[in-house]
Amino acid sequence: MTILDLIVLLLIAGLCGALGQAISGFSRGGCFVSIALGFVGAVLGMWLARKLGLPELFPIQIGTTTFPIVWSIIGAALFVAIISLLTRRRV
Repeated sequence: MTILDLIVLLLIAGLCGALGQAISGFSRGGCFVSIALGFVGAVLGMWLARKLGLPELFPIQIGTTTFPIVWSIIGAALFVAIISLLTRRRV
């Protein structure tokens, strides 16, 4: 994996994390939080898809790494929704 591949992977993960935050309606943090949510969402989404026997939807090949776009967005939205339920809202 080259530096360019890593940068593209980070950008795609950031976009998936930001979309997951937008879907769930709960947003804390900036760019780095979105990137982390994109990767956590990919792990959570693919785990959930494998448990349910669902196929990998819209994977993108970046160098030698395959990144599942749809499952990353769904996993990030689920993860952010769980976090928003567990944290208290500030008044």
